[in-house]
Amino acid sequence: MKTYTLNELNEKYDLELDRILREIKKKRAKRVLLQFPEGLKVYATSVVDYLKEQAKGKVEFVIWMDTCFGACDIPVGVEGFDIVIQFGHSEMMPSY
Repeated sequence: MKTYTLNELNEKYDLELDRILREIKKKRAKRVLLQFPEGLKVYATSVVDYLKEQAKGKVEFVIWMDTCFGACDIPVGVEGFDIVIQFGHSEMMPSY
């Protein structure tokens, strides 16, 4: 089984992991739900390993393994998370 590394991911995408860590710190989050689109799920554990290391074990990260096909496909029925992070989605712009 192939192991997917964070270096491979960083060559293709900018997931703004430093920005995520700043938000976690700013909000003092203790439980974070990470949602990956289908094409990025192979990198999910590498991302979590990196975030855990950077957060010094003070944050619990949970990977949403249900399907995810777009920005409107948000996790429903989950509770107890301080932040939900969706990877691979364009920022939603407000309509005026």
